[in-house]
Amino acid sequence: MTSTIVHSLVAGQILRNAVALSALLSKPISIPNVRHNRRPPGLRKQHEAGINLAATICSAETEGVHLASTSITFKPGKIELPKILTADPGTAGSTTLLLQVSLPCLLFSSSPTSPSQLTLRGGTNASQAPQIDYTQNVFLPFMKRHFGVDIALKIMRRGYFPKGGGAVFCSVPSLTEALPPVTLTERGPVRLIRGEARVGGLPFILAERMKNAARATLLAGGVSPTAIRINAVREAQEEAFGSGGGILLVADTDNGCVIGGSSVSTKSKAPEEIGNEAAEELLRNLRHGGCVDEYLQDQIIIFLALAKGRSTVKTGPLTDHSRTAIKIAEQMSGATFHLEENPSGFVIISCDGIGYTPSL
Repeated sequence: MTSTIVHSLVAGQILRNAVALSALLSKPISIPNVRHNRRPPGLRKQHEAGINLAATICSAETEGVHLASTSITFKPGKIELPKILTADPGTAGSTTLLLQVSLPCLLFSSSPTSPSQLTLRGGTNASQAPQIDYTQNVFLPFMKRHFGVDIALKIMRRGYFPKGGGAVFCSVPSLTEALPPVTLTERGPVRLIRGEARVGGLPFILAERMKNAARATLLAGGVSPTAIRINAVREAQEEAFGSGGGILLVADTDNGCVIGGSSVSTKSKAPEEIGNEAAEELLRNLRHGGCVDEYLQDQIIIFLALAKGRSTVKTGPLTDHSRTAIKIAEQMSGATFHLEENPSGFVIISCDGIGYTPSL
């Protein structure tokens, strides 16, 4: 029997979470109205590549997985790992979004003898998706500290819009037990704000200008100059395909929280605007007192649902992406979420996870 996810405007995030849960829980799904509100509507190359990657991992049968399709069916088989896998949309489609759909599947193997090896090609630093630097410096450290999952990631080559051409290698361990619950409600004071402004195929001065603008905005926001450490980097020609850049800022707290703020370079924006955007984003995420930023917030929902026992995480205002991720997780997994939204802006997310374990 096919479970149908009905949503008037099915976005890419719903696709990724629904397909990952379908693969893990062996629940066939049918998804209509895929990206119905986008122009053009339907699947893009990166969505197609991500679904096909998940299908390879779990030997799924699929229908409608092609460019511009507005309806897909995904019928999972058994997850058989470890495998050596590659995904390439052939565009500047985000490597981090490919990792999002595949990671939950890769973590739970039917033959947990060695890590799965995954090579992702496409864009590493693109708008409308987490930069690979964010995944490396915020998301993966969270997974290691709170879930005990040590995922190795190496940037082989950066790929910028519109050419893509980047390559990222990941080594993902297989788990034999359920993920532990997470309790994270006290952020603690910020002890350091570190960061990197980088360019590839562009003059080094542009990275310096991003760095200086970010530093000025942080200082104006009340951050002590001794707590700021931002580097400017220009990649060697062989380290990047195409030209582009961006900046990631990370706040480390005394309690081990990692809060991010970032921005990607575009032709229409001066480097100062890029640096300012990243700093403002970081300051905004610090003001609400949450233990995760607005982007990590929705990325951890699927893992809270799969974990064993009750997790409790303090966040800032709940994003639409997080609300959607919670809805899909509850519908497909049976996990239950409770939201305590404080008038001052922070939210306590509680989740009774299902304690998912792989079928050996």
